Amino acid sequence: MNKKEWIENNKKSERPDGYFKNLSEKDIDVLYTPEDIQGFDYEKDLANPGEYPYTRGVHYNMHRGRLWTMRQFAGFGTPEETNERFRYLLSQGQTGLSTAFDMPTLMGYDSDHAMSEGEVGKEGVAVSSIEDMEILFKDIPLDKVSTSMTINGPAAILLALYVAVAEKQGVDPKLLRGTLQADILKEYIAQKEWIYPPRPSMRIITDMIEYCKDNLPQFNSISISGYHIREAGSTAVQELAFTLADGFAYIEAGMKKGMDVDDFAPRLSFFFNCHNDFFEEIAKFRAARRIWAKTLKEKYGAKNPKSMMLRFHTQTAGCSLTAQQPENNIVRTAIQALAAVMGGTQSLHTNSMDEALALPTEKAVRIALRTQQIIACETGVTHTVDPLGGSYFVEAMTNQIEEEANEYFRKIDEFGGVIEAIEEGFFQKEIMDASFQFQRDVENKKRLIVGVNCYEEGNEDSDIEILKVHKSSEDKQVKRLKEFKAKRNQDDVDKALNEIKKAAEGSENLMYPIVKAVKSNATLGEISDTIKVIFGGYREKAVF
Repeated sequence: MNKKEWIENNKKSERPDGYFKNLSEKDIDVLYTPEDIQGFDYEKDLANPGEYPYTRGVHYNMHRGRLWTMRQFAGFGTPEETNERFRYLLSQGQTGLSTAFDMPTLMGYDSDHAMSEGEVGKEGVAVSSIEDMEILFKDIPLDKVSTSMTINGPAAILLALYVAVAEKQGVDPKLLRGTLQADILKEYIAQKEWIYPPRPSMRIITDMIEYCKDNLPQFNSISISGYHIREAGSTAVQELAFTLADGFAYIEAGMKKGMDVDDFAPRLSFFFNCHNDFFEEIAKFRAARRIWAKTLKEKYGAKNPKSMMLRFHTQTAGCSLTAQQPENNIVRTAIQALAAVMGGTQSLHTNSMDEALALPTEKAVRIALRTQQIIACETGVTHTVDPLGGSYFVEAMTNQIEEEANEYFRKIDEFGGVIEAIEEGFFQKEIMDASFQFQRDVENKKRLIVGVNCYEEGNEDSDIEILKVHKSSEDKQVKRLKEFKAKRNQDDVDKALNEIKKAAEGSENLMYPIVKAVKSNATLGEISDTIKVIFGGYREKAVF
């Protein structure tokens, strides 16, 4: 009996109220068989782990040889407070740092700017000066710890501050390891934290790529981020397609600047979301590796295998967390983390149960870290590589995601590229429609969320302790910054800012005068404003 006949004979036994679609709104069959992967070619479509096209993993033994980096996102209040959290996490077994900056920092404002009032240190750590950066990484040897920084519009400035602080520690920048997010394209698509228009912003990004290539050989110049695209409401397929499209745009920009693809592509990394649909997420990661490898080799002519290896960090889905019954979020996070590990992530952040309410407490972040450690030590999933490889279901879904992503690439090409599609509102409209569909399914109870639209307890208010960032943190930060500005040599600052202005007006790599400026004690806001005078601001096109 073939699959079609088998389904027809047994269809009457399915639940009449069943909603059998994944989070990308694709129908899921009751059974998957060899019929769903006709033409399957192991060598061409999969190959062994560590071999092109890397569907099964970028390393031959994956987590059996080395566990993923456990990198909990952290940042709140003053640099002192976040430094204390950093050192606590490292003492608890975390193996890498991940820095969250507050909204003023993300938008290029100093802590003492009028626009910063009330927001300093609230959503991340406040960093305005080299002094702040020194305090943030006090007693943390930067040649021994890998650091990720989630910063985009002013990413070049934060990178310069990090380099300057490392040098003050006596660390050769060539030894620095970590990742700068710096994915400005996804800001226009989803997260909306930009400073300058897309085209000059791409100039800054390519300057950073070139600077890292020449000066920070172990540092990932961009973490191309699908996470925020997914958090904005996209499907898994949209997250994958839009993220890789951004990656291809950075490849093309670097090559247009005159760099050989193999000179910079190996240091591009990715950052994905891992949501609740367990098998779809695993298939998404596998498809991403295959698409990236094929495109780098066949379209961009990469010859270095490292250029074709898609390496990525994963964060569990913040948008899946609920304020209702927040302890349920521990379970959601564990399942998402397990999918990320089985999908072959190189680095992982697990969200804390209280993040739908506030920044995580120390207890909540410890549980989130322990979740990763339990997966690593107790489940056995690291014993073999790509354990779901060969599953009819997973292979069929991997192929389907690849096909649907390729269709999105075709549509983006019709616009003329990623920036043109951004300017026309294409990405924004696609995400908006997907988000609306998901919310409608929740409200109609087609999509069930425990504690929200099913299994409610009546009184969903939580009495768990939450972290509060007090105004005293902002007062302390603003006071220190004003004192910092008062004691510096203003002539040196003015001269350094003028050099940035001249570089922005011309074609010089902006990173070098920015590094010089932070060393002269120019602040993040001053440098950002100087560049903005030349590059201007940006307002996106409204889409409906």
